[in-house]
Amino acid sequence: MSEHPDAALVRRGYLAFAKGDMDMLSSLMTADVVHHVPGNNLISGHHKGREAVLELYRTLGRETNGTMQVQVDSVLADGRGHVMAFHTSRADRGDHGLEIRQGLFFTIVGGKITDIDGCTEDIDEENAFWGPPKS
Repeated sequence: MSEHPDAALVRRGYLAFAKGDMDMLSSLMTADVVHHVPGNNLISGHHKGREAVLELYRTLGRETNGTMQVQVDSVLADGRGHVMAFHTSRADRGDHGLEIRQGLFFTIVGGKITDIDGCTEDIDEENAFWGPPKS
């Protein structure tokens, strides 16, 4: 059984993220992609545009001193341009550690990611880990 092309696209994104390959990540997204991050913390908000989304990913690396790891649990496609991915994130930031299940809902148009909507099992835990938003 072969994997749906949209699911394969999302898996390529996870691999690129794990390697820190911003060029590959950039190639998978539209110029006007938006990544929505829940909560009220340093990384939450609506990151609009490819460069803003890539800067979000660079921030994850900087703020965790490269300790962030994501283990994909499952990737599900509906065949109509939507993919749900579930993973466990692990990271250290200062003297705080995080291990949390998260999900991403992707919208894909023309073989590119146009929208990413994040969900988490514990928003309060994420808010505590990432700290307050920048003023």
